[in-house]
Amino acid sequence: MGGAVAMLVREVMSTPAITVRRTDPVRHAVRVLHRNDITAAPVVDEGGRLVGVVSEMDLLRGEFGPDPRATARRLPLPEMPPPRQVHDVMTGAGEVVTVTETTDVTTAIELMVGRRIKSLPVLQGEEIVGMVSRRDLMAMLTRTDEELRAAVEAALREQYPFGPRWTVAVHDGVAELRGPRHEHADKIADVLARTVPGIVRVRHPR
Repeated sequence: MGGAVAMLVREVMSTPAITVRRTDPVRHAVRVLHRNDITAAPVVDEGGRLVGVVSEMDLLRGEFGPDPRATARRLPLPEMPPPRQVHDVMTGAGEVVTVTETTDVTTAIELMVGRRIKSLPVLQGEEIVGMVSRRDLMAMLTRTDEELRAAVEAALREQYPFGPRWTVAVHDGVAELRGPRHEHADKIADVLARTVPGIVRVRHPR
């Protein structure tokens, strides 16, 4: 018996979400993203409601001008001043793609690929509870087999503190569960193992 990985957004998202206000200066937002090593942040209004998303590329817009040393031609003066506040460069709420804590990770990946975006705000009702990014998903795949084995064993012990017991081995993200055959418990163990972020498949070799 085996199955592909099952994972919800809440198991991989970064929380709490790092936000900026729509009236924040652009340079402040640049520092927030850089300091927290993130590529985008939800933009909120005075009441904390989501009104947009701002990315690194948005914030770079207009911040650098041409260097006269790079060309022999005289460069024209800019016609407009650079953006001053986040609302000048952000993607508005009407275009923002969001997910919930219980969205399947495969759905989030499809949205990122289809819309060519790197991260998605995670909402619980109108509350912003996190962000899920390509980096979050990649991080799940960098966990070592030993870390994954320990996480699977911990999940099984939490569900079955007094038995049954399984011997757990993990190879390249594939978990193998060996133990006394118990159909009902095996099914639950299979589900528990597959919900460990980084486990890509579960086997029950006999």
